[in-house]
Amino acid sequence: MPSISFKDRITRYYIVSTALLILAVFLVVFYSVTASVYSDIDRDLQLEIEAITEQLSVTDTTFQIADEQEWAEREHNTLGINPVFIQLMDSKGKILNKSPNLGKNALFLKKHIQKQAFYDAELKSVAIRQVEFPVFHEDELMGYVLIAMSLQDSKIMLTNLSEILGVCYLLILILLYLISQFIVGQSIKPISSIIETTALISKDNLNIRIPLPRHKDELYTLSKTINDLLNRIENAITREKQFTSDASHELRTPLAVIKGTLEVLTCKPRSQTEYEEKIKFCITEVNRMNHLVDELLFLARLENQKMELQKESTFLNALILDVLTNYSDAVFEKKLIVKTNFTSYFYFETDSYLFSIVLHNLISNAIKYSTEKGQIDIKMHEDNAFIIVSIQDYGLGIPATDLDKIFNPFYRSNPSKHPEIKGTGLGLSIVNRLRVLLNFEIEITSEKGVLVILKLKKA
Repeated sequence: MPSISFKDRITRYYIVSTALLILAVFLVVFYSVTASVYSDIDRDLQLEIEAITEQLSVTDTTFQIADEQEWAEREHNTLGINPVFIQLMDSKGKILNKSPNLGKNALFLKKHIQKQAFYDAELKSVAIRQVEFPVFHEDELMGYVLIAMSLQDSKIMLTNLSEILGVCYLLILILLYLISQFIVGQSIKPISSIIETTALISKDNLNIRIPLPRHKDELYTLSKTINDLLNRIENAITREKQFTSDASHELRTPLAVIKGTLEVLTCKPRSQTEYEEKIKFCITEVNRMNHLVDELLFLARLENQKMELQKESTFLNALILDVLTNYSDAVFEKKLIVKTNFTSYFYFETDSYLFSIVLHNLISNAIKYSTEKGQIDIKMHEDNAFIIVSIQDYGLGIPATDLDKIFNPFYRSNPSKHPEIKGTGLGLSIVNRLRVLLNFEIEITSEKGVLVILKLKKA
């Protein structure tokens, strides 16, 4: 079965719904006119009933119209315009009298009628509207009076009306189809533009965007949503390419250093001390590369959101002090002063292992970038529904132009100026991913050194 285009489906739905509505309107018009015509005829018949009733003479044995001149009136005497037929019948159905215009014909009697009744009938194959009512004398049925009027003109008018409405209905449907085809075609032009534009997009050509429609309707929202999706895809692929390039560079560097060192060792015989020194250097580079690979794998797990959280009530005071203990040698080596100021005992519902990684990275950076004999302040206090943790160092700081880049993987601010400070540039990127996973806020500023503020929402 061939598929129907979106344009034709919309047109079909529009035509069907509108056709049903127009049909309902036309039917209402037709039946309203029909009801009006029958109402006018029944009203005229009712007037005839009242006139006949006034002239009716009823005795114990029979009844007649008292005024014989009634039969001489034109509407009772001819079959011309608006004829009125009158027939008197006894209780057994025998005709007592009738208007001259009936000639040899007779009106049809429905016996056993106990009250006045209107109905359609035929007279010599001509449609008529007929009313009959019983005549009583002292509660005894004496007979019936039948009055009828021609429906021929009314039937012709109603037939003409139905034909006109039918022809108009077909013409309106044809015109409606053509108009709806045009309107729907104009309305779905943005969809055609979306199809044509997306057909041009490939992995090597992600910078194309769908033109936004002028009217901010559903198609505008759809186009904008697709453009936003393309932006995210392009950014993700760009980051992936940059990440791959940076990772390759970071892995290649220690391998090149190790290779160069080993080549130097093989050039000529060395002393035992030189061999040990170079081997230790190679081991340091291998450890650095191993640490880099571990961070890359951890970052990849965060990117794929495959980390399962083991949330528990974590005692932050102890956790911070434990992390500081791990860096006691580095603190002692640089002769740093580390001050802690906790206003109370603080507990935070989180994954303690993952949050300790956050603290490790932040405190490690504070130690690495502090000058010798410098100071680090770690404070913790409560602010309404939040626990505020601040880590302040007074070291090298970060240029204001670099603050918006510090969470990018492998980004390090001016590494050439401080080659003695080793690092992979992945620490803050990991912290940023854990921020989303553990649901906390982080703010980093740099005026005198670097101030890191963690905002943790209490349970």
